[in-house]
Amino acid sequence: MTPAPSAYHQRVAEEKRALIVQAATELFLELGYDRASLARVADSAGVSKATLFKQFPTKAALFDAIVIDSWAKNDVADVPPAGDLTAGLTVLGRRYAALLSQPEMTDLFRIVIAELPRFPELAKAHFSQGKLPYFESVRIYLSTERDAGAADIADPEMAATQFLGMISNYLFWPSLVLPDWTVTPARMTAVVDEAVRTMVARYGAEVDRPGL
Repeated sequence: MTPAPSAYHQRVAEEKRALIVQAATELFLELGYDRASLARVADSAGVSKATLFKQFPTKAALFDAIVIDSWAKNDVADVPPAGDLTAGLTVLGRRYAALLSQPEMTDLFRIVIAELPRFPELAKAHFSQGKLPYFESVRIYLSTERDAGAADIADPEMAATQFLGMISNYLFWPSLVLPDWTVTPARMTAVVDEAVRTMVARYGAEVDRPGL
């Protein structure tokens, strides 16, 4: 059965968008944000300039798309239900670890860090459209656990920072400066599990602390 024209055109547009975003990411890494022109991105992606400008009228809009796509693998609206701090943090922690292990996430951070002195707005876009929504989903979850009586957390914002930091400090940040840094799936699971145990030991209500 032949797809309806509207569905076909939508699929083609999505495929071209993906090609453009990938080409832009590679060129931003290779040439820098400033030197990678939209025309060059179009050539590298194999699309017309008109097609690129229709989807991304400015370079800033294209960078925003890179940020959104890099973080989109996590559904920030899918917050675990309250009542079991260990189970909820395990879901969030494994989701975060999988997100950080994607090559495009490392690429994104490298672009932001390299261009920060000249283009601080890139870091702001990265934070507001990528990192902040994810962070907020964890903060909101911890707040709901506190309200449900499953956690004793006076400052959910600080607790969210601690939890994500325990995971990213081992799984992600070394990869930015150590090309050969690799983490096995088993090690990734262990890092998340230890972070969860630490959080439960610090913030779990008595019912979440076996043996106490």
